[in-house]
Amino acid sequence: MLSSRRVNTVGSWVALACAGAMSLGVQPTFAAVGIQAVSPVVQKASDLGAVDPALEMNLTVYVNSHNQAAFDKAVDALYDPESATYHQWMTDQDLAKYAPTAADVTAVEKELQKHGLSVISTDPNGFFVRVHGTAAQVQQAFQTQIHNLSVNGKTFFAHVQNAQLTGTAGSLVGSVVGLTQGGVKPMYKRATNPRTGAAPAPISMSKAQAVGLGGIITTRCLQPPAVEEYTTAGASLPVGVYFGTLYNPPLNANGIQLVCDFTASQLQAHYGLTAAYKQGLNGAGQTIVLLEAYGYPTMMQDANAFSTLMGLPLLNNTNFSVVYPEGVPNPTVGVLLGWDIEIALDIQWAHSMAPGAKILVVATYGQDSEDFQASMNYIISNKLGTVVSDSWEEDTDLFAGPAEQDSFNTILKKAAAKGISFQFSSGDGGDDGLGSPVGSSEVPSNSPYATGVGGTSILNNPSGTGQWEVGWGDDVTYIALGGVVDPPLPLGFLGGAGGGESVYYAKPAWQSKLSGTGRQSPDVSALADPYTGVPIVITAQGIQYLEAGWGGTSLASPIVTAILAIATQKAGKALGQAAPLVASLAGGTTGAVTDILPLTSPTNLAGTIFDSNGPTYYSPASFFAPFLYTTQGFISVDYPLSPGPLGVAGAFAFGIDSSLTVTTGWDNVTGYGVPNGLTFINAISK
Repeated sequence: MLSSRRVNTVGSWVALACAGAMSLGVQPTFAAVGIQAVSPVVQKASDLGAVDPALEMNLTVYVNSHNQAAFDKAVDALYDPESATYHQWMTDQDLAKYAPTAADVTAVEKELQKHGLSVISTDPNGFFVRVHGTAAQVQQAFQTQIHNLSVNGKTFFAHVQNAQLTGTAGSLVGSVVGLTQGGVKPMYKRATNPRTGAAPAPISMSKAQAVGLGGIITTRCLQPPAVEEYTTAGASLPVGVYFGTLYNPPLNANGIQLVCDFTASQLQAHYGLTAAYKQGLNGAGQTIVLLEAYGYPTMMQDANAFSTLMGLPLLNNTNFSVVYPEGVPNPTVGVLLGWDIEIALDIQWAHSMAPGAKILVVATYGQDSEDFQASMNYIISNKLGTVVSDSWEEDTDLFAGPAEQDSFNTILKKAAAKGISFQFSSGDGGDDGLGSPVGSSEVPSNSPYATGVGGTSILNNPSGTGQWEVGWGDDVTYIALGGVVDPPLPLGFLGGAGGGESVYYAKPAWQSKLSGTGRQSPDVSALADPYTGVPIVITAQGIQYLEAGWGGTSLASPIVTAILAIATQKAGKALGQAAPLVASLAGGTTGAVTDILPLTSPTNLAGTIFDSNGPTYYSPASFFAPFLYTTQGFISVDYPLSPGPLGVAGAFAFGIDSSLTVTTGWDNVTGYGVPNGLTFINAISK
């Protein structure tokens, strides 16, 4: 059982979360059969007291499968090229062999109803029962107490005592979602001025159309190395003299600095998709499912304004639709929570990469994990598509409770059995402040049945030819703040791709050659850095704007999912979970997956500060020493935030991602690498 005392060290949390080795799909040793252990995050939270007994709650109660070991073995065989059932996806009739018995499902339903809970729905295969009731009824049924809690400024409710359904039916329950309010969060990120926090100004669509994309964004962000000198007002010393590449996008005809962003055609070319389009491979006949929260009213109008600007086909009622599995929610809530940004980013960039595919938005009623799991089950049960992009995560592997992890895994295993691939953003906070990749993988991208999507930065080579692609991790140290800073002042980590080793799930067979004992994530990656990002079109307060400088692994997930949709078109059949396929292609001779390698520019920023003590030299690494976990490679530049010797400037690093590091082969920032266009599509579709 989890200790009731408060524990603050990462090592102790890992010990609490691990509690022993775990085989794939098996609940940890600290969670006895039918018992819903208290989430580890409860130990860190402040208790605000019991919830209102009248609080209305939805729960999803997962019923134990029949012959779980045989089911795991059968699913694994679907992904073993040597197996007779390789890629022979299960039907509902096949799943019935392993599903809970009708008697077990009925027993669980009756026990729940005995406490006043009403059944909302039951999985067609019997894997779960979804119920609604009050907190008082839930507490009685599961023999627990539910309290309001607060941690890191976030308020939520959770069960504070281990829970178990009453009666003999309690032993039939595998996990319960909804006892703890596990909210998911979108994984988008915006490029902002590190000093002021200001983002690029939105541009009305009428103005954007008038000036064109070339007057707003550029990929020529790195400029050739130059000497920059910073002085001190009213004094001869100190003086800072720096030499290195500049991150300094040019000005447009009106003297306004362009934003470092890609157009659709530029990103298509970067990922080698132009050759695929010439062969008619553009996602035609496929459906890209985007799982989102709430929805927002102008989704299609915004996407079509974006498409017009980018030269893409327009969306209409034949290639775009929205479904609301739980009914239409209040879209205003979603806008207030920023889900309109997420949805616009997902639709517009999935469509950019696979312009022939249908886009289907599945919009949840809320943003709790229970809402998202209900929609995931809806996608699977209704066979809405075989590739699903999920630009969201719940929490780190270390702090998400066993019930949350097991329930997501149950759903994703069922999806994998039916040949459906769910791609998840790996996160935008690197190791999430844990200082270690162990336990920092996000839920549910850490599931052995999910495909985790990490992130990269794409930079122009300032010498004039080609592009550099590095793992996404942005860091800043100030070298000037109204004049020279002596010594340079570290600001720190701005954002980077999530990843790491699970303390909950063991490595699946297709990761057997990787280090560690836990499931490693991510599996694959694509552009995510907002400082080398993309624009979107969004309507705010009735006005349609172009907004530049967006990124995050929220961008990487729809890019990868769109490429998988094209590969599915090529194959003419469902390809199933993508992660094992990507792993099988990596490191081979096909060149299907491009390994992202450590990279150091020959003109990384360096400098000397002259003060009363004489000259002090600062090497490229010294600027980032407080948060530099690796010396294998990064690109650093002088980022002038305001010009002049008394201006503001930062030493800006691309490729330093907290304790996560890019290496040759698989790594916890970029996975096995990025898809290589038509070569990837041909190889993965065989």
